[in-house]
Amino acid sequence: MDEKEALRIGSELVKSSRFALLSTIGDDGHPWTKMMFNIAPEGLKKIYFSTNTSSKRVTHILKDGRASVYFFDQERFVGLLLVGTARVLQDEESRKRFWVDGFERYYKLGVNDPDYSVIEFVASKANLYYSLSKTDFLV
Repeated sequence: MDEKEALRIGSELVKSSRFALLSTIGDDGHPWTKMMFNIAPEGLKKIYFSTNTSSKRVTHILKDGRASVYFFDQERFVGLLLVGTARVLQDEESRKRFWVDGFERYYKLGVNDPDYSVIEFVASKANLYYSLSKTDFLV
């Protein structure tokens, strides 16, 4: 499969996925993976997540921004690994931009809750598993 087709299939998968798996590097040097809501993808290059400021993910990212995100469709057996870096956004504009109705369940004080942060993941490369083949490409 050529990179253009892999990019198309990967983009469709990201758009249709409600969840993603975010992996960060823990204090012990091992990857820590957590299922996250896929709240605001911008193609394959930038993916945004919300999380608690007090979470392990924030602690990990502040120490080491290397991260990966995995999307999958279990019915079609398609998977996309994105590798890149993550950073924590806590500015008012980002918090408001990525706020979703219903987040009050997790962040009792609303959009200004000090325990509400946004994670911005920026991909640099990808690996798509589709139709029994793997394709590596740059994002």
